[in-house]
Order: sequence, then C-alpha cells, then structure tokens
Amino acid sequence: MQFNDITYQTKDHVAIITFNRPEVMNALTLHTHDELHAAIEKANQDKDVRVLVITGNGKGFCSGDDVKKMFEANAMERGGDVLIRQLQGEPLIGGAHQLLTINKPSIAAVNGAAVGYGCDIALMCSMRIASDRARFGEVFLRMGIIPDESLIVLPRLVGLAKAYELLLTTDIIDAKEAERIGLVNKVVPHDELMKYTMELAGKIVSKPPIAVQLAMEGIRRGLGWPMEAYMQYAALAFTLCLETEDHKEGYRAFIEKREPEFQGK
Repeated sequence: MQFNDITYQTKDHVAIITFNRPEVMNALTLHTHDELHAAIEKANQDKDVRVLVITGNGKGFCSGDDVKKMFEANAMERGGDVLIRQLQGEPLIGGAHQLLTINKPSIAAVNGAAVGYGCDIALMCSMRIASDRARFGEVFLRMGIIPDESLIVLPRLVGLAKAYELLLTTDIIDAKEAERIGLVNKVVPHDELMKYTMELAGKIVSKPPIAVQLAMEGIRRGLGWPMEAYMQYAALAFTLCLETEDHKEGYRAFIEKREPEFQGK
C-alpha cells in the first residue's frame, strides 16, 4: 500500500510510523485506519524490524477520528460497505488493534494531544514516552459512544478506580499527571522526545529478538491465564530460547565479557 496519511520509515531495526495530517491534528479517516493497519502489518512481517515507534507530525499525536469524514464522506465512498459489515455483526475495530496481538514491542512517542482513538492507539502500544506538551483523554462518552480497546487496556495500566474516572468523566490530563498514574513510562522535554524514544527502542533492539517476542507473548498470556497454563507456556518458551543461536551468543558474550551481537536466529 502507498502511504499518504502516514509516513513509514525504518532505521536501525526500528519502524517509525508517523501520522501525517497535521492540519487536522492527525485526525483519522477510514483510509488512515487502513494505512495504519497496513504499516503495522508491514513492520510485523519485516524480519529486520524489531521495534515499532508510532508518533505524530505537527502539534498533535492524534486527535482521534475525523468524525465528519468517518461517518459521511468515507462511508459513501465505499458504498456503505463498512456499515453493512457492522450490521452483519462484524466488530468495529480501528487500524491499530493488532498492536495488542503482535509480539514486536511498540512505543508511542506522544508529541502532543492524544485523545479519543488517538489515546487508544497510545495505550495499545507496549510503552509510552510523552513530550511535556502531551495530553491524554478518553472522550468517547462526549459523543454518546464507548471506547474500544482502552476498556481492556486502561484498567491494567492505571487501576480500576482511575480507569473509571478517566473513562466516565472524559477528563483530559496533562503529561505530568499521566506519568504520576502510570499511564506513560516517562515524560521528557518536547524537543528531546524522539531522542529518548529511539534510545529506549535501541535498548530493546539490542536484546535477542526471539526471546523478546516470547517474553511479550508470555506477559500477555499471563494476564489472562491460570498459573498452571502459564507455567506450561513458560517452560516451552524457555526451552525454545535455549535452542537459539542468540542464546548461545549471549552465553559466549557473557563469558568473554563483551556486548553480544544478536541476529534473531
């Protein structure tokens, strides 16, 4: 797919996906959702990519869905296909939903406002680095609808009571408050956002890719699995790690007191 609403580039094993509709605070159309989905899938299938970074161009990270275009122009352009699928029972999912299932780590570099589905996208990433200018808000109830993935993710990040508060009041919070309640990993000066984000990505890139992916899967399964099932998975995953070339390289590097060079094998 050719990207217009976003940009896609790779650097040092990191795929950088940037929302590129700054004139509307990177609001999303159905086409933007499609591009985002394709970009995440492209990064996931690229064996050279080990980490995804998602950020925004201009003053905002993502202001959510472009309501007018989403519910008027694009629905008409597609001949009502989206509405028909929903009436047939297909769930309404956005372009970023696979962030919750792929086993490549993702980092949201939140450069400004992340509200509505823009906030959901940040929450679906594995980690969040926020500019000191960032703001977050789950504002769906203001339009008489409910959030999507944040209903699952937000309580796990900030706790049940705080999740109720943010979702039901639709309050918008600043970066400092987001850091205090555990919604973001770190708040940094705005001009240094990508520097800190790429440093974090670089730390993850330096780790053995297979073990990283298995750890990601283990964390996700552990959230919903009983202990017996999780321990079975952990035993199988650990055994698989032992058979990788990266494990052998890590062992040799430790013995030789040097930095390992992992190859994802």
